[in-house]
Amino acid sequence: MPTYEYICNSCKHEFEVFQKMTENPLRKCPECKRNMLKRKIGTGAGIIFKGSGFYQTDYRSKSYTEAAKKEKSEPATSSTPESKTTPAETKKETAKAG
Repeated sequence: MPTYEYICNSCKHEFEVFQKMTENPLRKCPECKRNMLKRKIGTGAGIIFKGSGFYQTDYRSKSYTEAAKKEKSEPATSSTPESKTTPAETKKETAKAG
């Protein structure tokens, strides 16, 4: 339920009330008992997430998390073979370029 702020135009009494959104605004001031109460326009409460947050990976399937654990435990290998050149080949290539 949202919290609404009220102020009395007669006695300037201010207070907050928890009300359903479908309820009618209050009209009678609890202090002076006059029908001069107005609901203040507030910014409203934003949603506050506390803690570490919510991530896409929080709700992964069991098979996905097990596969990810396997990948972490295996040593990293490159999928493409690296080209190995000898120092003599490197000298030939630089001589051709220059």
